[in-house]
Amino acid sequence: MRDIQEVLSRWGVWARDNSGVDFSHIAAGFKGLLPQQKGKPSCSDDDGLIIDGALLRLQRVRKPEELDLLLRHYVLGQSKSAIARDWKCNEREIRRQLQVAESFIDGVLCVLGVPLDMDAYVKIVRVSKAEAIKQKSRVVGRVQFSAAQRAI
Repeated sequence: MRDIQEVLSRWGVWARDNSGVDFSHIAAGFKGLLPQQKGKPSCSDDDGLIIDGALLRLQRVRKPEELDLLLRHYVLGQSKSAIARDWKCNEREIRRQLQVAESFIDGVLCVLGVPLDMDAYVKIVRVSKAEAIKQKSRVVGRVQFSAAQRAI
């Protein structure tokens, strides 16, 4: 199971870096040889194109506002509260719409069944509270507890 917010965050960095319509500043196949820019991690070109395809499906099937919301939040980096102010609505509504759009993209990626290059970095790790306390180490990804584990 992937952390779709992390997937979209990495895609947003990739989309910002690759938004020009001119000739690519990096020759094909050499992107990995250049030092990565400091800041948030990006996804590979293959992953970016796969996620772009999922966004095209969102545009065709769902409301255009959902695509706009994903672009504003993940590519342009606007906060949910800033989007709510622009759209003159409640931030709770923006959170709900964003969750619906993220779930749609996650569903499309699951149906495609295509592994992403970033899968090792965006997996959701399930750890019990007892294990987390024992390890006292950083867990990569989001930690989720089941109802039975919360009772411990």
